[in-house]
Amino acid sequence: MRNVSEMIEQYLKQVLQQSPDGVIEIQRNDLADQFQCVPSQINYVISTRFTLEKGYVVESKRGGGGYIRIQRIELHSHGAVLDHIFQTISTHMDQTASEGLLYQLEEGGFITPREAGIMKAAVAREVLGLKLPLRDELRARMLKAMLIALLSK
Repeated sequence: MRNVSEMIEQYLKQVLQQSPDGVIEIQRNDLADQFQCVPSQINYVISTRFTLEKGYVVESKRGGGGYIRIQRIELHSHGAVLDHIFQTISTHMDQTASEGLLYQLEEGGFITPREAGIMKAAVAREVLGLKLPLRDELRARMLKAMLIALLSK
């Protein structure tokens, strides 16, 4: 059986997919009640699985009428993907952000699972074996070069 975090993630992705404008607003407490979990579990799922690197913009408003708004960033063309790559990968990129970007590109069908796996392995901290910040700089340069080569067909 899947754990609660996976069920919440899948539920939110399904609701987002059904949304005509790709945006949903949720009440954290209502969702926690629905999944019979604590509200911090909802925060955990949103903060780890709905990140900018994975293709989501999250906005929250606290208070009595507060909500969490999740919007999927749609990448419709290779040009939009390349623009997104240049915006996401700056001079440095940590491993979590690089894995999130690869996940987003794989989920969008822009790279294959095999390509994602190869790139993920190539930019892993264990493989790069350098101290920070040089490791994050090298990861950003390598990832950008590999993605541009793959997507500039």
